[in-house]
Amino acid sequence: MDARAIIAAVRRKETPTAEELSWFANGLAQGTVSDAQAGAFAMAVCLNGLSDAGRVSLTQGMRDSGDVLRWDLPGPVLDKHSTGGVGDCVSLILAPVLAACDVYVPMISGRGLGHTGGTLDKLEAIPGLSVDVTERRFAKIVRDVGCAIVSATGQIAPADKRLYAIRDVTATVESIDLITASILSKKLAAGLEGLVLDVKCGSGAFMKTPDDARALATALVGASNGAGCKTEALITDMNAPLAPALGNAVEVAVCMEVLSGNVAAAPRLYELSVALCCQLLEMHGVTDAQARVTRAIQSGTAMEKFGQMVAAMGGPPDMADDWHTHLPKAPVTFAVLADRAGAVAAINGEALGLTVVALGGGRRIETDKINPAVGLTDMVDLGQSLSQGDRLCTVHAATDADAQEAAQSVRRAITIGEAANVGPLIIERIT
Repeated sequence: MDARAIIAAVRRKETPTAEELSWFANGLAQGTVSDAQAGAFAMAVCLNGLSDAGRVSLTQGMRDSGDVLRWDLPGPVLDKHSTGGVGDCVSLILAPVLAACDVYVPMISGRGLGHTGGTLDKLEAIPGLSVDVTERRFAKIVRDVGCAIVSATGQIAPADKRLYAIRDVTATVESIDLITASILSKKLAAGLEGLVLDVKCGSGAFMKTPDDARALATALVGASNGAGCKTEALITDMNAPLAPALGNAVEVAVCMEVLSGNVAAAPRLYELSVALCCQLLEMHGVTDAQARVTRAIQSGTAMEKFGQMVAAMGGPPDMADDWHTHLPKAPVTFAVLADRAGAVAAINGEALGLTVVALGGGRRIETDKINPAVGLTDMVDLGQSLSQGDRLCTVHAATDADAQEAAQSVRRAITIGEAANVGPLIIERIT
């Protein structure tokens, strides 16, 4: 086996054997494949792709590069994964809601990638909370609370941990094969019985068109089911931010509002969170899924589960009751106003995501330190009617200069016109 030969094969549009891809994944995990070789491999796959069989082999090789968890729990072990979008903080709602419905959710999540925020970065906006836990601690939190959202340990899909960071800085994020292997290697290593995938498409997603999203969803569902994990997917619209807030602490705040029963705070976020919870429950034979999910939120049980999870991971023990005082706040806020009347005709979600990154809410290189307090709130909705001087959003920034620069970026990202074509949030279901 030789990394150069494997890279050359992909460059020639050939698919390496299962043994070769397993060897390469182990090389990523053990450090015998260099960063340069990993980057070259990622670029070759991004440009030329792998076959269906090669995609499955890479996924399994990356899964088996570390530990694969086993569970013995008095309920189903289920999870969800999103392919990434702006204002997408569904995981922070879905995990405690499912836990309140007697489901166990061992969620291994990722950090920000490109213009999209990462679930782990959002959770780390909560003071004291650590997403880096041992496998034993992870298992205990899942068993005791019902859910835990953590980073992959060094023993869980270590090949993906390495390749994930390299993809973020080598413009190879969009590859269906690499996305599939990255998502499923971690999820399958978590020992799941069922998985639902939220595959985004639109201006704020990596997949810009429904056709591209359908191709990714089909690849993910096929590979996961082929590996023995019952999986379905929703293709959902990301032509506008899912929540009216973009950033780390500000998205946590929106989630807390929804878990508090304030559905009006983020109706699209609530709708999708409920839909994904119900799909998972229905896949596993629950006939009253909608009623159970609604009851979990309105009764406060889901909020209690979230608070228990936060405390178990080192965060404030009173997060569920006093979350307003714990989340960091930026020193500068600035209202961005519409310069003319009209309807919000288009929102460039990717540009908004990059605006948050520029504020310090994401990373340009691996070593960048995130400012959890910065971001955008009070975002206008696609199709919303505006008068001149109405608020487009509020910028939360570290300095006045940062706020002014972000305001200009926001104005460029939002098109005000005569009308907008607002489609459904849930476009298609892939089984």
